[in-house]
Amino acid sequence: MNIYINDYLITTEDFESSQIYVAAEVKRLIKFSFKVKHEDYHDVTTLLYQNDFRVSVPDEQMNMEATIYNYSTSFTNLYEKGSVGDFYLMLVEK
Repeated sequence: MNIYINDYLITTEDFESSQIYVAAEVKRLIKFSFKVKHEDYHDVTTLLYQNDFRVSVPDEQMNMEATIYNYSTSFTNLYEKGSVGDFYLMLVEK
């Protein structure tokens, strides 16, 4: 499934959407995993450091403003040519 974060295309390995309560408000939460190659590492991490996102999931007809709720990566040295890391991202609606 394709997800666009600030117009940057990410192809997910899985995707889940749910709702959570944040400060007594119901917010949408999305979770997904994706692979990051050595050559894409800088672009992806620079994107994630922005923390404020426009998110579009065309297959789900979903558009929202979101921030990072949780984020993790595998212990892969993505500075090494040919390496691939696993990223896991949870975004919550603003």
